[in-house]
Amino acid sequence: MLVAVLVADLLFPDAASLKDKRRRLSGLTGKIRAGFPVSVAEVGFQDLWQRGRIGVALVTTDQRLAQSMLDRISDLVGRDGEVELVGRRIEFHRIEEEEP
Repeated sequence: MLVAVLVADLLFPDAASLKDKRRRLSGLTGKIRAGFPVSVAEVGFQDLWQRGRIGVALVTTDQRLAQSMLDRISDLVGRDGEVELVGRRIEFHRIEEEEP
């Protein structure tokens, strides 16, 4: 089993408040959830108006598929008009299954 994780650092240059940032972030995470079978959550910079960090995770057996999907999610975030993608990191964690 393979757990693939994308950590994306975001900038909300036009956000005027935490409420405004949360609205924009909610829209972005909704688009990700609607388009991909992944889990997504805000995982950093919760108290900053113009910064954000999201984590996206999926479980699979195919590393190429996971890499492709996380790359497409990164592209989606980068094309979003209300947020800038300022950094990203993808990690893979292989979990060996135990025999019963």
